[in-house]
Amino acid sequence: MPFPRSFLSEEQFQCSICLDVFDNPVSTPCGHSFCMTCIGRYWEGAKLCQCPLCKESFRKKPPLHINRTLREITEQFKRMSGGEGACGGQGKEACSRGEERLTKREEIPGDLITQVRIKIPKNSHRENAPGTVAVMPPPPENSQDATDPSSFTRRVSYRRYTFSGAADAKRVALCAKHQQQLDMFCRTDQQCICVECAEHGHESHSVVSAESHWHESKSQISIREHEIQEMISERLRKVEEIKSSLVDIKMSAERETQGSVRVFSTLMASIERSQAELLEVIEMNRCSAEHQAEGMIRELEQEVLELKKRSSTLGNLLHADDYVKCLKSYYSAVSSPPPIKDWSEVSVTSDLGTRRVYQSVCQLLERFQEELQRLPEVGIQNHMESSLMKIQPSIQNHMESSLMKFHPKQKRIQDYAADITLDPNTAHPRLILSEDRKRVKCGDRHQPLPDNPERFDRVVCVLGREGFDSGRHYWEVEVGGKTDWDVGVARRSVNRKGKITVNPSNGYWFLSLRDKSNYAFRTEPSTSLSVSLRPQKVGVFVDYEKGQVSFYNVEAKVHIYTFQDTFSETIHPFFSPCTNKSGKNEAPLIVTPVPLD
Repeated sequence: MPFPRSFLSEEQFQCSICLDVFDNPVSTPCGHSFCMTCIGRYWEGAKLCQCPLCKESFRKKPPLHINRTLREITEQFKRMSGGEGACGGQGKEACSRGEERLTKREEIPGDLITQVRIKIPKNSHRENAPGTVAVMPPPPENSQDATDPSSFTRRVSYRRYTFSGAADAKRVALCAKHQQQLDMFCRTDQQCICVECAEHGHESHSVVSAESHWHESKSQISIREHEIQEMISERLRKVEEIKSSLVDIKMSAERETQGSVRVFSTLMASIERSQAELLEVIEMNRCSAEHQAEGMIRELEQEVLELKKRSSTLGNLLHADDYVKCLKSYYSAVSSPPPIKDWSEVSVTSDLGTRRVYQSVCQLLERFQEELQRLPEVGIQNHMESSLMKIQPSIQNHMESSLMKFHPKQKRIQDYAADITLDPNTAHPRLILSEDRKRVKCGDRHQPLPDNPERFDRVVCVLGREGFDSGRHYWEVEVGGKTDWDVGVARRSVNRKGKITVNPSNGYWFLSLRDKSNYAFRTEPSTSLSVSLRPQKVGVFVDYEKGQVSFYNVEAKVHIYTFQDTFSETIHPFFSPCTNKSGKNEAPLIVTPVPLD
């Protein structure tokens, strides 16, 4: 019951849960007040305790203590109002008499006004802020207005504020221009507006109720969310399809490599070079296919992630109640369709295009064997050389017409042999070099060597004295008997002091062996290699202009790996025998002569 000329009313002493005057009021940590029984029942059985007004959450149920000051104020208010609702059940006459008594400011207890001022802090609300109470600072106690409630609130507020919090718990968005609720939606401008805006400024626009428009938009959101889920499922299926193709590619590459070794091992030394080149192209095609497939997977996964974000946003909007905020979020962020790429025609084939090459080689081999059987013993060597000269161009023609675009070189890689020696000025102090600078192994302790700028001081490695800034170069390193080693090339300008990250971006390209069987190329992260035949001697071939570093099993004549990059400065051979592991890895790395026959 509101009282004349008083800023107090029965609603201000009501619990926002039971909507009755407080009974044993308690305050939550966020500052709102409720009946002890009401808030206890509200939180009973709840997993997460929240304030019914501001929705602030508490990790565990906070201890509640009776707000004695508010209880005393409430009790005094009950006594003032007769203790029974608006008129206390005594009829209109008694109610009128109560009102007449309350109009006299001297009959309002002064301690009640003082306690209310203590309860509501002086600066709890900013002056003239939309939707808040404007509270005047309390006058001095000796002032004539000290007990005048009308002098306590003199400004008109948009929201009534009670002891338990805002009278309207749900915060309503207001028009910044007219301070009215945004009840309308302008379809023309795609924004929420108030009734005043609709009448002045949007007369010719298509304006509807914001709530009804939100309900219409919900169906569109549901359809859009379903479409996105379908797109996610489609892309996940495509990811699985590409991953399955990757497995087929790897298996196919292994089968092709084994078949190539069987076929070319029967040919004469004059076509051994073709075998190595074919394997190199297979490996490059496999790497290219894997790189392409991995790029597709990354792109698909990125699209899936983006679609999941949109789906989550749309799902949250479907369950939200604040339609004004949801409409703003929907039309500003997710109403437009996501960029869509058609993946239906995208696939990765496991065919490396070598079948026609194998068929041609087998036919040529059969013809060659038949020709050998018809040859007489006299002059067989000359006829063999002539037949080989006829076969070799035919093989080259078939390879050139294959899908791999194979271009055989004019020379064997052995023809690019380089005489490599080790540079003692770059060797780590624990490394022991032979007098001819062809062998290197790791000792047990550091040697007293000068700490010159080009010496490695932490990684047990050494560079070759010879540097290359153009052309093609080949050398062979004996690695048999070792459990760990690194062989390859490095830039002249690499960092040689302290901890070094050995990968191509830092100027290192080399093949590694760890624990007798783990072969890898040092990329970031490392590229693990499956090597069926453990090499006793490793051949290293560098094509500077093409930016290629290739590794071969010399005895088995099998290509191991080729790395493609761009060289911009002089590179040197790189050797690391690794630590000796208490004698288990004490065998040296040996730079051996390359046979030219």
